[in-house]
Amino acid sequence: MLKTILCVSPSDLRTRGLAMAAQVTESDQIKQFKEFLGTYNKLTENCFMDCVKDFTTREVKAEETSCSESCLQKYLKMTQRISMRFQEYHIQQNEALAAKAGLLGQPR
Repeated sequence: MLKTILCVSPSDLRTRGLAMAAQVTESDQIKQFKEFLGTYNKLTENCFMDCVKDFTTREVKAEETSCSESCLQKYLKMTQRISMRFQEYHIQQNEALAAKAGLLGQPR
């Protein structure tokens, strides 16, 4: 019975690791872009349905423009606020875990 022994140099491992990291990064970028497009499409559809009511003219009315801009601003502010709250929550969770770990690590 013959055994095949693979000899891999450290530089070859590094190259393969970088190639795999690039693939993961590219995959993550594609996923992130798809999520962005989905969010963008949902946002534009919602704002359009809320703001555009008159299809008798080719011109965009001032009210429609104003409504669309307000809709977008509201969405951006909401997203920013949710992100801030999410970060605050994670900070609190990490502090609680650190405190708990500190208590568990102390001798009695």
